[in-house]
Amino acid sequence: MEFLQLSEVRQHNNQDKHKMDKKTNDIILKNVAILSRHTKVEDSMMPEGSAPLPSVESVRKIVALVKCIIFSDYFYQRQPQEEIRSFYIGVKMEDLYKELVEQIARGLLFCSCMSEEEAHVKAKDLALQFIDQLPELKRMLYTDIQAMFDNDPAVETYGEVIFSYPVVNAMTHYRIAHTLFLMEIPVIPRIITEQAHSKTGIDIHPGATIGEYFAIDHGTGVVIGETCIIGNHVTLYQGVTLGAKSFKYDENGNMLNVPRHPIIEDHVTIYSNASILGRITIGHHSVIGGNIWVTQDVQPYSRIQQSKAVDTSFDGGLGI
Repeated sequence: MEFLQLSEVRQHNNQDKHKMDKKTNDIILKNVAILSRHTKVEDSMMPEGSAPLPSVESVRKIVALVKCIIFSDYFYQRQPQEEIRSFYIGVKMEDLYKELVEQIARGLLFCSCMSEEEAHVKAKDLALQFIDQLPELKRMLYTDIQAMFDNDPAVETYGEVIFSYPVVNAMTHYRIAHTLFLMEIPVIPRIITEQAHSKTGIDIHPGATIGEYFAIDHGTGVVIGETCIIGNHVTLYQGVTLGAKSFKYDENGNMLNVPRHPIIEDHVTIYSNASILGRITIGHHSVIGGNIWVTQDVQPYSRIQQSKAVDTSFDGGLGI
């Protein structure tokens, strides 16, 4: 009797399992069919043709390879002997070239009507142009490390800055992306800077121009817009916004991509949570205090601070 009851229970459980499997299968198949159809909205946002799109993971690999080449002792393998060091860097350089060619070609196909063959030919030339600029990129990044070391009394070694400071990560991504941006390579520069943004909280548009010996202390919440021009020996603190005050439109109501972000001259320090908005100039050797809005030009050697709350209206501010 007990054996019969146990058999019936097992049979019942198997029937329930079969029903559940069928229900699961039906729901999955139904939604696969729905999501496999191309919608009008989806098609309107996709580039023409069927060329492969840029790979976010491969772009991340490009940045990692550049870091291994520029900071070889820190992010790859410490090797004092230059002959052996050159071998390791050479291997990484070959890998970098291959990744660059593939992803640059995909970026070109994403935003143009050229053929895949034309895109790969042009990508090879652009990849070599980028590699030819690596020595200057390395020089600039080491000035940023020096600036951070000089500006932060809490840091004890250069290695501490290179290994752990978010500004090094953000500036490595930015300087790679800016180089590619100046070469008019589509899409890839934005992917690179947004990868750093998501990791560090520092948002730098690849189109911004930033001089040497640039430092960002702490860094979280810093925003630097596309048309910013920043000189040499500039220091920012967390939460600084170098943004636009308003936008210009054409006769059809479309936004115009015109200079709309600040110009920061040499030897300027901007403290935390200051917002510098619009196409204004902050004169050299100036200090901008924290938690204030600046929307007008500042003369060189100025000291700008807000000693008490000021109630003013702000017209035309359409965000950053």
